[in-house]
Amino acid sequence: MLVLEARDTIGGGARTAELTLPGFRHDVCSAIHPLAAASPFFTSLDLGIDFVEPPAALAHPFDDGTALLVYRSLEQTVAALGGDGDAYRKLLAPAVEAWPKLAGELLGPVVHLPRHPVGLARFGASAVRGALGVTQRFESDKTRALFLGAAAHSALPLDAHGSAGFGLILLTLAHLASWPFPRGGSQAIADALAARLRALGGDIETRREVTALDELPSSNVVICDVTPRQLDALAGDALPTRYRRRLRRWRYGPGIFKVDYALDGPIPWTAPDVALAATVHLGGSSAELVEAERAPWQERHAGRPFVLLAQQTLFDDTRAPAGKHTAWAYCHVPHGSTVDVRASVDAQIERFAPGFRDLVLAAATRNASELERANANLVGGDIYGGANTLRQLIGRRSYSTPVRGLYLCSAATPPGGGVHGMCGYGAARAALRS
Repeated sequence: MLVLEARDTIGGGARTAELTLPGFRHDVCSAIHPLAAASPFFTSLDLGIDFVEPPAALAHPFDDGTALLVYRSLEQTVAALGGDGDAYRKLLAPAVEAWPKLAGELLGPVVHLPRHPVGLARFGASAVRGALGVTQRFESDKTRALFLGAAAHSALPLDAHGSAGFGLILLTLAHLASWPFPRGGSQAIADALAARLRALGGDIETRREVTALDELPSSNVVICDVTPRQLDALAGDALPTRYRRRLRRWRYGPGIFKVDYALDGPIPWTAPDVALAATVHLGGSSAELVEAERAPWQERHAGRPFVLLAQQTLFDDTRAPAGKHTAWAYCHVPHGSTVDVRASVDAQIERFAPGFRDLVLAAATRNASELERANANLVGGDIYGGANTLRQLIGRRSYSTPVRGLYLCSAATPPGGGVHGMCGYGAARAALRS
């Protein structure tokens, strides 16, 4: 088996590099990995990755100096939610209990003959709804904001059908595997997989950009980790006209604007408990979250964007010099945006951690357009391989193509974006079956 990588290093979105100052190691794209820890494919392998699990999976601070936290323990989380605890338990407990059966159903093609139809139907009844509608069961706006923050990982408007499913899956995983990350950086996942490939006799060549399939060595099977737009360009006239039209109709979603910080110390959160989590959602109230996630779909940059932040160095001292820290942050922006919104990201962090700006030693930014130039799969800065609309979730591209021996395995295939290996696993199984 031969793997060709266009860039200098393997990993794509799962890479780690010194983006700011020497000794400060930042995750280039993906940073926190709930799906990696719970993936049926990854758990079938003994990759030897040291996953760090912080005391809390997630923290969501508010302007009054308080914060809500999600813990691995469902009951501990329920207790922290006060009057909304029972409603939260009723929403999450069935999925947590059924996950061993649901994992194979949810991390594969949406349209399939289910092995566990009752559990899947129960989960789907809430998952296909808009996240905003699901939160009406909660009395407190803080609990509503907590759920909406998890659902906002979909990059969908929070009233869009299917957005609730992202919140349900991510919070379910928080109670099953927490939201861990690899010690030393996301590159550890790519390196571990590469080591396994080489141990099995495979080879990897970097700096091998492929612009057409006829540039590849002769092979019975070619598996492309590209989005529909790139597959159309690579295969060209080898694909039937009708199939090419389908590839060109594939819709991409909002982009992201990313900031990596080198810090002189830990982030000074007003709510001290925020330091218990590696993942922090900065969005304030539910109304603010709804506005922030609607804006990119209307070609606007939110004045107060929803910022997803990771602070791994609180729990992993291999990523920065002694006494120093890093922060990783991004927000959703219009597709292909070239606008620098770092000031808005800084302001959101400062809002919940006064004095943050004084700790910044250096920062590296990338807008949506720059992200695509660095990684062609991030079309328009879309990190999910395509818009997560319910229609596209159901109709994600099949692993197989009309060309014999040609397969697709990117985030545009089931089950979609995330570091879980299931897209490649599904494509490999399709190739083996034929």
